[in-house]
Amino acid sequence: MALSHSFPEKIRIFDTTLRDGEQTPGVSLTPENKLRIAKSLDELGVDVIEAGFAVVSDGEAKAIKLIAKEGLRAEVYSFARGVKEDIDAVLKSEAKGVHLCIPTSNLHLQHKLKKGKEEILRLTEECTQYTKDHGLIVELSAEDATRSDFNFLTKMFAAGISAGADRICPCDTVGVLTPEKTIELYSNLRKKFAKIPMSAHCHDDFGLGVANSIAALKSGADQVHATMNGLGERAGNAALEEIVVALKAVYNVDVSVKTELLYETSRLVARLTGIPVQPNKAIVGENAFVHESGMHTHGILAHPLTYEPISPELVGRTRRLVSGKHAGSSGIKASLKEIGLYPNDEQLKEIFLRVKTIGDKGKRVTDADLQAIAEAVMGLPKIRPLKLEGLTVVTGDNVTPTASVQLNINGKTLTEAATGVGPVDAAMNAIRKAVSAVEPIQLEKYSVKAITGGTDAVTEVAVSLRKGDRTATAMGVNEDIVRASVEAMLSGMNVLMTDYNKLNSKEES
Repeated sequence: MALSHSFPEKIRIFDTTLRDGEQTPGVSLTPENKLRIAKSLDELGVDVIEAGFAVVSDGEAKAIKLIAKEGLRAEVYSFARGVKEDIDAVLKSEAKGVHLCIPTSNLHLQHKLKKGKEEILRLTEECTQYTKDHGLIVELSAEDATRSDFNFLTKMFAAGISAGADRICPCDTVGVLTPEKTIELYSNLRKKFAKIPMSAHCHDDFGLGVANSIAALKSGADQVHATMNGLGERAGNAALEEIVVALKAVYNVDVSVKTELLYETSRLVARLTGIPVQPNKAIVGENAFVHESGMHTHGILAHPLTYEPISPELVGRTRRLVSGKHAGSSGIKASLKEIGLYPNDEQLKEIFLRVKTIGDKGKRVTDADLQAIAEAVMGLPKIRPLKLEGLTVVTGDNVTPTASVQLNINGKTLTEAATGVGPVDAAMNAIRKAVSAVEPIQLEKYSVKAITGGTDAVTEVAVSLRKGDRTATAMGVNEDIVRASVEAMLSGMNVLMTDYNKLNSKEES
């Protein structure tokens, strides 16, 4: 079925990370962290922030009020069911709008609400009228709309519109739409309601949330609901970053979102929700602009578009070439060039073979490994600006985990102490605190796994660090998880702090 309309002149982004996204199992945000995310989303440029579900708890109401009073550019909404108590809670929260959600499918009416259709129509009209009488914007959503009888769905929307609803939204609550069905639904709704603004709210149960959202925008919707990183119940909601970049890069349609802030916002959301982004996630996944295959790195070095559909800078990312089993000599040469190492052809061949040998053993080759291999092959001294001279960790019952470190940084001794949620966190915080005085290095990713069994298991810690537009990976292996973590952290920092270009220029002068 062909798309029946063009994209609207203005596409609005309704972000529901703080409501539907927070309903991800295991996620619970404090009011302060909700405010941090809301400010980041506002800077990103979304049009609406659904800050939460006011009636759920005192903390939720407090969070919405904090955000509403912050003076953000984006409109602040709260979710509400078709219940007067919910609407009253929204009014107390000082949100500007309400996302009023009322079920319309027979399944929900019979088994969840146990109400008849006429009662739902009356409820829709009464709740919408009550909300409008109190000065709120009303976004009227039909829950489980995509499994509802179309005639009843239109009656429900008509009832809400007659009572003053500002916008309607047929929710694909369990993600059963396909792009073809989306086009049909939105085209038919647009015929029925020619002038009312309309939203799309798609879930990703079949991996079609983004595709359905774009199809809806092309078929009558002018606003799309989405979450950062695709957070949400079950398989999540349509991912904001994917919708925005697809619109911009594939369809040449612009939106208000500043795409260069997408990665930064994604990282903040992942950190505060505790839900990591899968490495191969589109746009914001760690591997989205990382290349290892020799064929790919050769093409990337010749012209980035050979194996990248968009520039990483468009979404606030940088390109990385990594070494491993599938690496080519061109990629390894380019990676070494970043830190000022220029092996000759014979040396490069030997480095290449050693990298392949490690990869064939099923092991990951980190940036720290590659540097060490190159130094050995090229006969260079092992220069490490950062050395650990002492580490003390204190933890126990009724004791805040505390770590103190003594580091030698370029010949100078620095001592720092820090606390953390555990001994590892305390040790990492102490190292970051000491090094930050000299180098602005950030920890981007931390992972740990036991590589032997038993209580004395050998632990492998992998980290990814960033300094400006450079990143470095490193690994630490030890029976003590704190020691393994510190080893990985220092190895990665040393890669970022070592620049053979500067060392060579000093020697020449």
